[in-house]
Amino acid sequence: MSLINTLKAKFLEAIRSVNPPGRWKILVVDEHSQRLLGSVLKQFDILEENVTLIESITSHREPQPQFEAMYLLMSTTQNVDRIIRDFSNGHQQYAAAHLFFVDGLAEHLFERLTSSPAEPYLKALQELFLNFWAIEAQAFSVRSPGAFFNMYSPPRNDMLYKPMRDRLDEELRFMSKMITNVCLTLNEYPYIRYYSPSHHPPLGPLKPHASTRPPPPAETASRWRTNLARGSDARAYESVEGDYVAKVLAFMVQQSLDEYKKTNPDFPKPSDPPRPRGTLIITDRSMDTFAPLLHEFTYQAMANDLLPIEDGTTYRYKFQTAVGAYEDKVATLSDADSVWTELRHMHMREAIDKLMADFNQFMQDNAGFKGEGAANLNDMKDMLANLPQYQEQREKFSLHLNMAQECMAIFERDKLPAVANVEQNCATGVTAEGKAPKTLVEDMVPLLDSRDVINTNKVRIIALYIQHRDGVPDEDRRRLYQHARLTLAEQDAVNALVNLGVRISRQSGDKDIKKRLKQKPSNEEEYELSRYKPVLRTVLEDHVASKLDTTLFPYVKDSPSAAPAASSLRSSPAIQPAVSLRSQKPNWHKAARGPNNAQQDSRQRIIVFVAGGMTYSEMREAYLLSKSLNKEIIVGSTHPVTPQHFVDDLKVLEMAGVGSKALPNGLGETNAPPRSAQEVYDQKYFTRDAPPPQRAAPPPSPQPSKGRLLQRPSPVSSFTGSSLSVNSAGYGEKESAGTTEKKKKRGFLRF
Repeated sequence: MSLINTLKAKFLEAIRSVNPPGRWKILVVDEHSQRLLGSVLKQFDILEENVTLIESITSHREPQPQFEAMYLLMSTTQNVDRIIRDFSNGHQQYAAAHLFFVDGLAEHLFERLTSSPAEPYLKALQELFLNFWAIEAQAFSVRSPGAFFNMYSPPRNDMLYKPMRDRLDEELRFMSKMITNVCLTLNEYPYIRYYSPSHHPPLGPLKPHASTRPPPPAETASRWRTNLARGSDARAYESVEGDYVAKVLAFMVQQSLDEYKKTNPDFPKPSDPPRPRGTLIITDRSMDTFAPLLHEFTYQAMANDLLPIEDGTTYRYKFQTAVGAYEDKVATLSDADSVWTELRHMHMREAIDKLMADFNQFMQDNAGFKGEGAANLNDMKDMLANLPQYQEQREKFSLHLNMAQECMAIFERDKLPAVANVEQNCATGVTAEGKAPKTLVEDMVPLLDSRDVINTNKVRIIALYIQHRDGVPDEDRRRLYQHARLTLAEQDAVNALVNLGVRISRQSGDKDIKKRLKQKPSNEEEYELSRYKPVLRTVLEDHVASKLDTTLFPYVKDSPSAAPAASSLRSSPAIQPAVSLRSQKPNWHKAARGPNNAQQDSRQRIIVFVAGGMTYSEMREAYLLSKSLNKEIIVGSTHPVTPQHFVDDLKVLEMAGVGSKALPNGLGETNAPPRSAQEVYDQKYFTRDAPPPQRAAPPPSPQPSKGRLLQRPSPVSSFTGSSLSVNSAGYGEKESAGTTEKKKKRGFLRF
């Protein structure tokens, strides 16, 4: 099952559910809903569903009272006011309105709509709960890279604890709604577990502080009384000691799911075949601070680390044409590229072998090729230049050949074999032979002194070494910085790890911190430079084997042993209210199911959410463990993070993100009063209305306009672009009667 296909099916189901008497409908979107829609559907797919026009709600739109409209919008106060404006003061924008909100709609906004002049025109109002980004078949993002600073930036003085805590609560509440959307989309009402470490107190604004604690209990309360007898005041006062970010977020998600279940008692719908109740595991970046610093050598993780790939998807490269000239190309790395999905989790060496084997097979099958085939990447490059007739396949091979070559060139140039060996010894605590790394300093210092090793890699080595040693004396740290010639900002990056619960400074008498969560040695055959496995892998394996410590990962509410049998949770009768999309059985369940698919469809789900950024190695583990554990594992985060991105964010963590890519101006105002969830949402999805047109176009005469509108609009280049209307070109212009008649006939023939 693919998250991308699920979202696509849900959006199409919504569009298809609007069937006006005149067959054609207009789709009205805002900037954010348009982007979400465009992430899973092409414009052509939408136009195929009897959509004659796509309009932006913020632009000036001519009234089209002969057409019904489907509004697909974010649930903002602003959008509700715009809908009301479309049908107020004697104005009628469309024949009727079918309202689809991407998120849940607040009760007060629902009441505002139903008591407004627009009410007689409203034919349906549905909440889709689809507001999240499916970035891969088994990975999603809430696209909030700035959350890293909200979570881990330390308040600079005592006055800032309260406002920063309020802002973090706003961020987490918003995040919890998006995680809830994922659960609702997947028809899951999961058990929820969260990461609750014992080796450091809560981080960032959650650090216990007088200004954020509830008031202490009255002096008369005895500290020796039982927990229950001491009363709620004492418990609330002390509970902040355990307010870790994953816990606060987990309780918010549970609350959101419970609220939804209260109004939708038939949730979750019974599935066919029945699927055991899943689990949502919420953790955060501080659980594993090795993973985002290590060099990874599987294709996707290595490429995102070493190459200038934007947002994990966009890569620019030089493509050799049939005549030998080079042209600039922009490639999209997505699940639509079968070569990419096949190679991305392979070790780079295996990926190159597979790429060459597939290429040689392709040459034999299609090009009538005779001879030896490509023996290396350079051979392959020469042969690709001679395949002008197989443009699409040639471009795919050319793209991945280019990426693989670039990665291997950087691997050699930046001395990565030696760098990665030190990194692996630090992260795993053992050498490739399984012994304690006694020569770590001797191996590391020449690399720190070397001019061939770039500074970011030196930062990564030092950060990993300090974690391996569980902190080093301040003088040793200063010497390491001197050897590496680190700038002050680079030193700040290493020092900032303290804000993620890492001990970086240690004195002679300090004992080792007992961490209860460590990477376990793996039995499988492995590459020497890829021995470290993310801690997330251990968590998932232990959870499936029922060995995951419940004090380290407590359940929010019920746990599998205490809960009733899974089947009884789903036995409520299926209620099908006419206006609720979410109550209909999703139609992608009806796909023809072979013997293998039946088993795939009913696998138990584990949804993992890593607040503060997930690495590509953690995304890879979701796929690999889905196979080995026979579960459907989906991983999500505030954002995917590369080592460079992580180091850059650490540099400005103490400065609340000022100068970062995600928040160039930092966290901004801290003295603003706390805001309601709706105010936060309205600000996040604010869109500006387009200025009114200079001169109103003369109204077209009724007869020709009807003929024009029957036509299928000419497609524009990209739905995800800023085009506001599909057939905006020439729309509503004056035309001679003859032209109109011709167009009318052509339109009639085309349909």
